[in-house]
Formats: sequence, structure tokens, C-alpha cells
Amino acid sequence: MSRPTIAAVARAAGVSVASVSRVLNGLPATEEMTERVQRAVEELGYVPDARARSLKVGRTFQLTLAVADVGNPVYVTMMRAVEEVVSAAGYRLVVTTTGPDVVDEVALVRGMARGYADGLVISPLRVDDDLIKSIRECDVPVVVAGNVPAKAEVDTVRANSPKGIRLAVDHLVARGRTRIAFLNGPADTVPGTARAKGFADALKAHNLHPAATAEALDFTFPAGRTTAPHLLSAAERPDAVICANDLLAVGVMHELAGRGLRVPADVAVVGMDDSELAEQSFPSLTSVNLGSAERGRRAAELLLARIEDSTRTPRRIVVQPSLSVRRSTP
Repeated sequence: MSRPTIAAVARAAGVSVASVSRVLNGLPATEEMTERVQRAVEELGYVPDARARSLKVGRTFQLTLAVADVGNPVYVTMMRAVEEVVSAAGYRLVVTTTGPDVVDEVALVRGMARGYADGLVISPLRVDDDLIKSIRECDVPVVVAGNVPAKAEVDTVRANSPKGIRLAVDHLVARGRTRIAFLNGPADTVPGTARAKGFADALKAHNLHPAATAEALDFTFPAGRTTAPHLLSAAERPDAVICANDLLAVGVMHELAGRGLRVPADVAVVGMDDSELAEQSFPSLTSVNLGSAERGRRAAELLLARIEDSTRTPRRIVVQPSLSVRRSTP
């Protein structure tokens, strides 16, 4: 049995092929026409031929989101926001993983020349000149969900991590905590560098010094592990720990509990990302919300706008953080 055509839909609905096309592409149409076309589509079981559509208009109607780790709750939140925006515009979203290496990020951007997507949102952990060059020379529009130098001349949406750290430090100091430690992720990444600077600046603003270094805390990072296997000697114990993400923070709370220390009575704990895990942990976790959903939404909007007008002046958007206070801090 041959598949129904758009012409068959037009005959069944009693309208022109152009009218069917308008309805199927979400263009303005009368309510009556829309109902007639949708009813005919359902009765005939019509499915648009994506391949023919792509050849006709020169687009795949497919967009790519590239992140370091699709299992990270932050990226899951971002993915959902991107997908909601692009699907409403008639695009499919393909999600891929780059891993932490900039070489793989560059390879992915250059691979966009194969023509399997009309645009790319990439959230790079590491940035170098090769990545910037590949983005500028990419055959399809690229939006960076992260921070790259202005010389890249590309649309960007980034979090304000230093301000997020400052919110956490201000909150802890206001509650009497002065021996504050910071557990960062890899320091050679873009977000790791921003968080470290933000923490140093926040402590300086309060005339404080770090309670301990990562070495003093005896944190180690085995491959693929996100929780700390060892934590704090009693003599060096801080009264608060800020963690680079919620996964680390929950791991810290587990380790504290294993050592008979109470959260927050003995040690307050703050995470970053304000993921679903923050609400589900025990105690519930105070966390810095870096606007993952908002960053995803804005990045998707910038990409759609760039696809429609490649001559636009690049925009650099900064999404401001907020602090979600829960039971892990007093």
C-alpha cells in the first residue's frame, strides 16, 4: 500500500495543497481550515516526508546539542529546555556527547560540514584557539552555551558562576560560618576557572581565607567518580563546604554522616546547579541555581534566530544565578 500524499490530504480536506502545507508548517490559517486538514491527516494516516522536505528547502530540520556528559543532571535540564523551543519551531533535536577533551569538541564542530543538522548548540568544558577557529568557520550556525572570548564573534549564553559562588559565601557568612572550604571540579576547565576565581574574590570581600585546600581535605578524584572517598581531619575541619555541583555535595554529606558529623549543625554544605538531586537528598541541599533551563532556552532561541538571519550581530547573554536555601545550611 502506497503512503498517503499531501495531495491526497488536500482532496480529503477539500482545500488546496498550499493550504495543507501552511497548516502542516504551522503558518497562519483559519480555524476551520486547520481543523479540516488535521482531520484529513488523521483519517489518512499521513506522515510528512522529511527527506523530500529537506531537499526542497535545503534544510534537515534537525539541530544538534553537544554536551560533555549527557548523564549530568545540568545537561539534562538544558536539553529539555532546548528541545521544547526547537520542537515548537518544527525541528528535531539530536543530543551528542563530546567528553571533556577540546580535541573532541573541535572534531564535532568540524563534522557539522557533513550536513546532518542545520545548527549546533555546544557547551564546551575546555576552550582553545582551535575550537574558536572551528566555530567561526563552521558551515552551520553555532551557539555556545558557555563562555568563549569575544573575539570568537559567536552567539553565547553563559552562567555567572562567580556571582553564584558569591551568593553561597554571603549566605554562609550571614549564618555565622567563617571557615569555608571549596571543593571544585577540574580547575583547567572554563567553569572550574570561573568558580575558583569567584570563591577567592568572595572570601576576600569578607576578609576571610579558605578553610582548607583540596589537598588538606584529602579529596581525590578517581576516574568516573564524583564523590569524595576521604574527608577532613578534625583539626582542619571547616564549618562549611561549597561544592562545584550537587553530585559532589551529596557525596560530601554522605562522607560527613559516615564520620558522625551532622549537616548543618557541624558542617553546612552548599551545592551548585540546583538539580532535582538537591531536593531529594537528605537533608535537602542548599544549592546555587545557575539557570540551566534558562540558558538552554536562550541558546535555542539564538540558534533559531541565527538560522533565519546569518547577518545578525552576535549576542552575548549572561544568565544570573539565584540561591535555593534548604536544610543543609542553617
